[in-house]
Amino acid sequence: APGAPLGSGGPGYQIDAEFGAFHFKGALSAARTPDQVNPQKRSSGSQFFIVQGYKVPEHELNRFAQQKGVTYTEEDRKRYQEEGGYPPLDGEYTVFGQVVDGLEVIDKITGVETDSRNRPREDVRMRIYLIQ
Repeated sequence: APGAPLGSGGPGYQIDAEFGAFHFKGALSAARTPDQVNPQKRSSGSQFFIVQGYKVPEHELNRFAQQKGVTYTEEDRKRYQEEGGYPPLDGEYTVFGQVVDGLEVIDKITGVETDSRNRPREDVRMRIYLIQ
């Protein structure tokens, strides 16, 4: 319902962390509790977010790669630079999917009016389809 708090609750279980996919624009990534109470970085059983990010310059990718011990291929680097994403999340949150069409919708969603808690004033509805 509009105005109801978001981002709390869940199914009562967590999922083991799996790192390897990167946080390119459109990545579906699992939310999780902070490291202090979740050093294994286990994922929420039901909450997720969609990455918008920004076009990442080469020098920033180099810094993130060094800080996190992550190896980005030339293809990964090109994608971060041309499409964007948010590499500070790499190795921190589990990516379990990727928006493959309609990336412009992410920009529309982030442009809606929000309240003081950064919650949309009007609910943004999604339809999610599993493609096999």
